[in-house]
Amino acid sequence: MSDHTSASDRPRTAGLRRRSLAKAASWRVIGTLDTLVLAFLTLTFLGPLIGLEAGPGQNAATAGSIALAELVTKIVLYYLHERAWERIGWNLRADGRDGHGRTTAKTASWRILASLDTTLLAFLFTGSPAAALSIGGLEVISKLGLYYLHERAWARVRWGA
Repeated sequence: MSDHTSASDRPRTAGLRRRSLAKAASWRVIGTLDTLVLAFLTLTFLGPLIGLEAGPGQNAATAGSIALAELVTKIVLYYLHERAWERIGWNLRADGRDGHGRTTAKTASWRILASLDTTLLAFLFTGSPAAALSIGGLEVISKLGLYYLHERAWARVRWGA
């Protein structure tokens, strides 16, 4: 919050911050579950094709490690992404809600940032560039749709807006 924020703007700013935190938490639940499932399936079915010969238990442990690490990094990244977009007034409707173009741009910018994060984490936990790119690449597809739906759902929620 700027030192130049008027007293009447402070409740709105606080509401926007709470909204950003709630959106970050709801998205993180969806995103973490998606990463967990995608990483497990990728390691289980593509792993042997790319030289990773681990059993289901090890694949589950690796997928869990990626998902837990992502839980931490993505909460921070998503909050910062959301706050940055709150400062950009482009394509807001008259009632203050996001228009479809804004939702699309937010989806694209978030997906680039988030997929880079997941790919890096997958590489750190597997040591395999092929596994990391596979997990990160599949995530692009699944999460684009999930994130867009998440944003549209939040565009209908008036709380904190």
